[in-house]
Parts: sequence; structure tokens; C-alpha cells
Amino acid sequence: MNHQQLQEAARALREAAKTGQWIPPLRETYPGLDNAGAYAIQKINTEQRVAEGRRIVGRKIGLTARAVQAQLGVDQPDFGSLFDDMGFGDGEPVPLSMLQQPKIEAEIAFVLGRDIEAAEPTGVDVLRAIDYALPAMEIVGSRIAGWNIKFVDTVADNASSAAYVLGSSPRKLSQFDVRLCGMAMLQRGEPVSTGAGAACLGNPLNAVLWLARTMARLGSPLKAGDLVLSGALGPMAPVKPGDIFETRINGLGTVKAVFEGAKA
Repeated sequence: MNHQQLQEAARALREAAKTGQWIPPLRETYPGLDNAGAYAIQKINTEQRVAEGRRIVGRKIGLTARAVQAQLGVDQPDFGSLFDDMGFGDGEPVPLSMLQQPKIEAEIAFVLGRDIEAAEPTGVDVLRAIDYALPAMEIVGSRIAGWNIKFVDTVADNASSAAYVLGSSPRKLSQFDVRLCGMAMLQRGEPVSTGAGAACLGNPLNAVLWLARTMARLGSPLKAGDLVLSGALGPMAPVKPGDIFETRINGLGTVKAVFEGAKA
């Protein structure tokens, strides 16, 4: 893809987010779109949001489930940027107006207490950098009609991000089992998703290490204060107006996502 096509694709995603008019898959509109082009489109829109006054507060990791990777024909996760206007507190109402074909999934969020400066980070570097973990739910969204996505579509679309909700019970890594912790996500008290830390690349810390190495290679290493959403611990669930979801992660605590009701 040439520069003009990259700009056109980025603009189409921005317009879809504003208007609610979802677009066809980018891979069909631009048959030459490859992984590098998809990340270039993502970067254009990231820089646009920063220019408009938003602030990057961290990164999200997607495609951490092996089954989903197989479905999209890839063997690695992807990443997107988290902005300051995407975050919500435990139980804080999430407006539907900012969401696009929303679905929700339970995750472990990590907050870094120091920079990861190594050119090729190790697991030890990641362990030393993480200050604490929080229970979290990511609200994913797609500007692609009907969620008809492959790898390049979701990468270009900021890894299909929309919003996130953080719990308020920080835990040190020594206080819970990151790999074996069980997860249950409930919708108004009824289970809709279950899983465990091991569902996320075998261990959510593996996902953070992948991200740390990827960002180091890109010249944008993870920094102290960064928030990292490490990937889903179980299947996602669709979101409807007025929904209430609660996630419980063994040893880590709970987090609740509340969605505004339908407009009159």
C-alpha cells in the first residue's frame, strides 16, 4: 500500500468510529495490505488521537488465545494503544456512545513500576518491572462490519480496542498465582465466561514479555507507569444496553463493568 492508501484506510476507521457506519474489511478494500501496513495505519490514528489531546497510558495485547490465533491464521499476538479516555473505574457507568459493536472479556492488568530498558528484555526484566496487578475487563470493539476480521483488520483497528474497566484491589505478583488463577465472568449473576491465567499464552506474563520485546524492537520500550492489558482469560461475551458484568479472579479480586441503558 502507498502513503495515500494508508491515510485513506486510517481515515475510514476514524469516520466509522464517529458515525457508527461500519466499513468492509480493509483486507478486501486494500488487497495489498500486509502486517506492516496494518501497523502503519494503526500508528497514523494513534498519532492523530495524540494530536487531538489524548494521552497514551499503556498498551493492550490481543490474540493471546491459541484458538483465536489459529482462526485468524497467525502465530503471534498483536498490540494496540490505550488512551486516557478509554479507562473506567470499578462500577463506573460506561457510555454506549463510545462503543462500537462491543464485546467484553476478562483480563489481568499489570502496572509497571520501572522502565524496561533492555534491548532484548527477559522474563526477569518483566518481573522486576511490574509493580502490581489488577483485575480488569476489556471492552473490545470493531469498526469492521460484523466483526469480519483477519489479522490485518484488527491490527489496523488498534487491535479492536474500545475501552477498559479496572478493579481497585492491587496485588503484588507474590500474592496470587498468575498462571493458575481461575476466572469467572458473570452477567447479572449468571456465568458467561470462565477460564484461567494459563489461557493467555500459557501465562499472562508470557504476553507481557512478548509485548516488552516487541516495543523494544520498535524503539518505544515500556515505561514506568504504563498499564498493560495482558489478554483474555476466557471467551468474550456480547454487550447490550444496561448490562452489568462482574469478573472474579482467584487471589486478585473482582471488578464490575456497568453499561448505560438504551437511549429513550
